Amino acid sequence: MSQGLPAAGSVLHRSVAAPGNQSQPQSPEDDDRKVRRREKNRVAAQRSRKKQTQKADKLHEEYECLEQENAVLRREIGKLTEELRHLSDALKEHEKMCPLLLCPVNFVSVPGPEPVAGCLPR
Repeated sequence: MSQGLPAAGSVLHRSVAAPGNQSQPQSPEDDDRKVRRREKNRVAAQRSRKKQTQKADKLHEEYECLEQENAVLRREIGKLTEELRHLSDALKEHEKMCPLLLCPVNFVSVPGPEPVAGCLPR
């Protein structure tokens, strides 16, 4: 019934060497190749870390510029909001005495100076 297979419960022992753990002695060419590969990998890793650092620095600079621009825009919003409040108050005060708004009949022809002239900016 068993055709060269281990019986159930038995332990099969194999001596398998990992690719990097070969027991054969390496030639000087293999050692040189390994050293060159490690050096190349080290240089590539340094280049990658430097590139990441430069990218992070650039993002940080962009962030700071956007923060400054945001602060400038917020100040401008504050100034414009204040100007809007001031102009709204001025309009409300003007509406209280505007001859065009106080006139019971709109645009009645009145001899003399035009009432609109007093409302328009000079």
